[in-house]
Amino acid sequence: MTVRPARPVAHSQHETSELIMPQDANILGHAFGGAIMAMVDKAAAVAAFRHARTACVTASIDRVDFREPIHVGDLVTCKASVNFVGTTSMEIGVRVEAEDLINGTRRHTNTCYLTFVAIDRNGRPVPIATVTPETEEQRRRYDAAQARRRRRLEERQDEARGAS
Repeated sequence: MTVRPARPVAHSQHETSELIMPQDANILGHAFGGAIMAMVDKAAAVAAFRHARTACVTASIDRVDFREPIHVGDLVTCKASVNFVGTTSMEIGVRVEAEDLINGTRRHTNTCYLTFVAIDRNGRPVPIATVTPETEEQRRRYDAAQARRRRRLEERQDEARGAS
């Protein structure tokens, strides 16, 4: 059995910001959910690539609830890091915050969990390094990610049984 290397969570962390412009918004001046999701997916992809050091693809995005609207003129920041690693897949957590640049207030608008799979040049899954949580917060996120992974696998098995 090959021993996989381990990388700290900090190795994968990525933060990116983007100003919400009128073309990113609906007629109410609120950012389109799809525009925010594109930012989330890109931020998560960078964290996945940094961890795996190979090509990675989005396999799934868990439920996304927008807690409050993001407005035109807000600066949206996505903070991404690897929470948990299986053999070829990893969960990336992304925290989304909106900042009113005029008054300086920041709001946590949503958190998303995405699963990425590392692949080779032929599109086949490849094993990746494990992740080492170093802080209490990282350990909490690691444990929560493990529980979400178990639920996702159970749901997939239930769906497979229902389709038969």
